[in-house]
Amino acid sequence: MAKSKFYVVWQGKQTGIFTDWETCRQQVQGVAGAKYKSYESRTEAEAAFKSGPAAKGTAAPKSKKNANSNSPKTWSDEEIKTLTFDTLIYTDGGCEPNPGEAGSGMAIYRDGKIDELWYGLYNPEGTNNTAELNALYQALVQAESELKKHRSVAILCDSKYSIQCVTQWAAIWEKKGWTRPGGEIKNLELIKELYGQYLLIKDQVKVLHVNGHVGVEGNELADRMSILAIEEHNTEFCRYPDTINVEEILSLRTG
Repeated sequence: MAKSKFYVVWQGKQTGIFTDWETCRQQVQGVAGAKYKSYESRTEAEAAFKSGPAAKGTAAPKSKKNANSNSPKTWSDEEIKTLTFDTLIYTDGGCEPNPGEAGSGMAIYRDGKIDELWYGLYNPEGTNNTAELNALYQALVQAESELKKHRSVAILCDSKYSIQCVTQWAAIWEKKGWTRPGGEIKNLELIKELYGQYLLIKDQVKVLHVNGHVGVEGNELADRMSILAIEEHNTEFCRYPDTINVEEILSLRTG
């Protein structure tokens, strides 16, 4: 029998402490900047609710001062529902702590319905960024396969860093011999591999940004898969073998 969890919502349609995921989900789904987190005990949840959303895993307010003018548009849940692509691929990466144990997850929707979940690429000495980059690479590989079946594809990733690495910065860095004025390019080999895959299909696939932890189902499922990869120390990238019970999977702990 699954252990009960307590869900704290600091910012949503209704705030407070909830004892089931479905009620929590209703409060945060579609709310931009929603802040919430699950806890193992009511005591932890009550303390967290009182102290505010500074804990790991909650959405942090964005600084307008540091906003990048070329930052990708963020798609809301409502906007995503208007997309007409045959296949939507959600990606996410997790790391506990950061740096620390990392894993990647992916959720694939075909014709509007969840069809496959993938997880793995566990790295005991990873970072959140490497986990996100790995997840995006796997999504691009999957996208190429979908395109060969004459299906239109969009990838939805909650890491602006990963999206900008592959769609904006890599082209500039490549022209400069894979260097940048500000110093070393972190995760360079991974970015090169990712960029190479992106170039194969860049004119046929859309890579879009979605906020993490705001109740977008595909993103939440990919998040749970990234944590499953960490918990199981799964170094391969494998298809989730069980029947996809969305409510059950979403009740698992978040990253």
